[in-house]
Order: sequence, then structure tokens, then C-alpha cells
Amino acid sequence: MLPEVRPYLSTALADQLEHQLDLAPHLKAGQLDVEGVAGVAVVAAAHSDGYAATGHLLGLLAALPAPTAAGEHFWSDLWRSSGTAYLLPVNIKDPVLRSLAGEGTALARQILSAVDEITPPQRVAAGEVIGQALVESDHLPDLKTQVIGELWLRDLELTAWRVLHADRRSDGPAGRKAFLDAWTSV
Repeated sequence: MLPEVRPYLSTALADQLEHQLDLAPHLKAGQLDVEGVAGVAVVAAAHSDGYAATGHLLGLLAALPAPTAAGEHFWSDLWRSSGTAYLLPVNIKDPVLRSLAGEGTALARQILSAVDEITPPQRVAAGEVIGQALVESDHLPDLKTQVIGELWLRDLELTAWRVLHADRRSDGPAGRKAFLDAWTSV
């Protein structure tokens, strides 16, 4: 028997499938006809930017030391240097796990809250800690740790922004019509 469709979709995508395509949340994948599959593909494509950004966000976090006993020193150094506990594994565990299921907005908000809290000197110090970890794990000894760390932080915050931007709610038919009306009347 094929699994239900809904558990593999983000909440926003599942809601759109249910409301726009009139697909029941308990529908089995094998019960979709060609039109249903095409509808799912269209709605999924509309959400692809958000999925890609969420995947990239998780990839950035995966480049850091794992939140295990072996990585404990890194995470405590990051906390001390950044001055924020928002990025500690215990505080991002739930949003990370939800992101693995395609729902990245909570993680993106958490990351942007952390970045907003960090002062410029703390950002430099955090960049050094992150850069050192990345140099060691990626074997990039010829690059400055501060530069690598700053690039990673910039990428993290821009990717978090992309996740939130892709999740905006104005993409429905009314939002698209308002956009078209505004640009055609210029």
C-alpha cells in the first residue's frame, strides 16, 4: 500500500493542495489521477524556491561540527563569541527537524533573530569560530578563517531570508492578480 501524501509535504504546500486542488489530506498517492499529479506538480513547483532555500540552510548547518560530545567545544565557543543562545543546538533542534520535513520557516526566523541580536564585534568573533571549524572540516587552510566564517554567516542569513520570502502568503490568485494589475497600469 502506498503511503499518505500529506506527511511528506510542508504544511503550506499540503494546505494549498487541499484547498486549491480539493485533495483530501488522507489521500493515498496511488489514488491520484493524471490531473491530480499535474496539480501536485504545479503547486510543488511554486514552492520549489522555499524547499531549495530550506535545503541550503540545512546544508550550511551540516557543515558545522555535529551537536554531539565531539562538537560541544565548538558550540560553546560559538555561544560565547556570538553572545546569543539562539543558535545553540538545544534551541534549534525542533526547527531543524521540521526543516528536514520541508517546513523551514521556524528555523529561518530563529536564525534571523540570532543574527539580529549579534553586535558587529560579536559577529567578527563568531565568524572566527565558524571559520576555524570550516577550515578544519573542509581542509581549506589557505583561506583566512575570518573570511570563511563571515561568508558562512552572510550565506546563512541570506538563505534564511530566502526561506521566509518564499513562504510569503501573497502568491495566491489574488496576490498574483494585484501584482499584474499594478504592473500593467504603470
